[in-house]
Amino acid sequence: MLAGQPVVILRDNIERTKGHEAQQSNILAAKAIAAAVRTTLGPRGMDKMLVSGSGDVTITNDGATILRELSVQHPGAKMMVEVAETQDDEVGDGTTTACILGGAFMEQASTMLTKEIHPTIIALGYRKGMEKALEILNDLIITVTPEDREILLQIASTSMTGKSIESVKEKVAGIIVDAVQAVAEEKNGKTVIDEDDVAVTKEVGDSMDDAELVKGVVINKTRVADGMPRRVENAKVALLAQPLEITKTQVKSKIKISGSEQLTAFGEQERESLKKLADAIRDAGVNVVFCQKGIADAVQYYLAKYGIFAVEDVAEKDMKFAAKALNAVIVNKVQEISPEVLGTAGYVEQFEDADLVKIAECPNPKAVTILLRGSTQHLIDELERAVEDARRVVQDALEDGTFVVGGGSVEVEMMLRIRDYAASVGGRTQIALEAYAAAFEDIPKTLAENSGFDPIDKVVELKQAHAAGNRYAGLNVYTGEVVDMKAEKVFEPARVKKQAIMSATEMAAMLVRVDDMFVTVKKGPSGPVA
Repeated sequence: MLAGQPVVILRDNIERTKGHEAQQSNILAAKAIAAAVRTTLGPRGMDKMLVSGSGDVTITNDGATILRELSVQHPGAKMMVEVAETQDDEVGDGTTTACILGGAFMEQASTMLTKEIHPTIIALGYRKGMEKALEILNDLIITVTPEDREILLQIASTSMTGKSIESVKEKVAGIIVDAVQAVAEEKNGKTVIDEDDVAVTKEVGDSMDDAELVKGVVINKTRVADGMPRRVENAKVALLAQPLEITKTQVKSKIKISGSEQLTAFGEQERESLKKLADAIRDAGVNVVFCQKGIADAVQYYLAKYGIFAVEDVAEKDMKFAAKALNAVIVNKVQEISPEVLGTAGYVEQFEDADLVKIAECPNPKAVTILLRGSTQHLIDELERAVEDARRVVQDALEDGTFVVGGGSVEVEMMLRIRDYAASVGGRTQIALEAYAAAFEDIPKTLAENSGFDPIDKVVELKQAHAAGNRYAGLNVYTGEVVDMKAEKVFEPARVKKQAIMSATEMAAMLVRVDDMFVTVKKGPSGPVA
């Protein structure tokens, strides 16, 4: 009010929440997101069934997938979802851990706000805690080299444990490690891996046991004519970007035919031109052709007659991937085909039970394909998510050359050591650091809950083991015993833990400082719509 008159500053479709109410709103939203994925953590975590508006069903315990499918509206909750998305994009795994940590940090902040500790102090304490946590993480890492196949298998296996595809975990872990090692390159003394060099192709049919690593390409296509061979050994592959057809002229033109003889001659000339295309391919020593455009019927006939395997309308992405796997060059014209541009493969085969073409046994492939099969689409989709997570963690471990042990071991060690560090800081920041340390307790506590054990008893046992000097002590979720996780070979990349701690901490430090929210509400025909 100014001189008795109301002063309108905000539009009538702006909702404002301020002070303690705004802080609590963000805290509750973060806790709600954490609660949504909490029960999926660990080898004995549960699955979620997500049904879209169109009726599509997704069954998964992958944190990133769950949050992606949820239509989150609250701005604070959206920031939690962004934490999961960042975790998934950067390292490929640990999304549930990041969300649980984020929720725990916000819950601890709620307690401190109730005690009238200023949000700036809380944010400062959290950032100091993050620096100390990363320092502790560096002290706990164990090194791994590309030759340590057994450790890489365990890292892949740990990532897939607890998913509904666990029956094929060992076989798939071996496939993933072989695939990543096949495309790994040494540059400036470091291992470098391009994640796009490992493709994943899935097809309904048979069982999950039929998953295989193809040192080459699998394309969702079929050969253009049944008369062509189903399998070609010692393949010499040509990749064509232009159609094997009579191309249209650039200018408009008309041909006037006045008699049947001219029509016959015109048809014969066209067939002869198309035959020359097929002859040129045969004369170049090619026995397999992949064309990005169409192949004329006459060319198909002659290629089949010459025993050449041909596929048309291949996607540009598949053509580029094939060129990389085969060490071939994509050409525009048949006349450009030469031994230097051809790719080689052990064999090219058309599947009998699926519209798939496999190009396998490529010498020194720069790209490989993981082929997944399964009895239902839901199973294949979940298998693909598990493979993607495992592939990324193996890549993380190889590129960084480091890993840590799992089972809640790292979190308990951080909880104890950050609490000791807090005592040396002093002031109100010490309270924030102690709260930050306490938040790490949520990970082992959730693991125990999801495994059917008393969380308080198990956390006490873990603290006791770490206080006695066993820095690798963690929870065996199957027996409930506190054991040495290094001896149990429960491993995960250090990069996953590092990213989870950084994302969750930075999100909490940002949200806790918010004391005013302005939300624009959409207006419907009869008033505001939230």
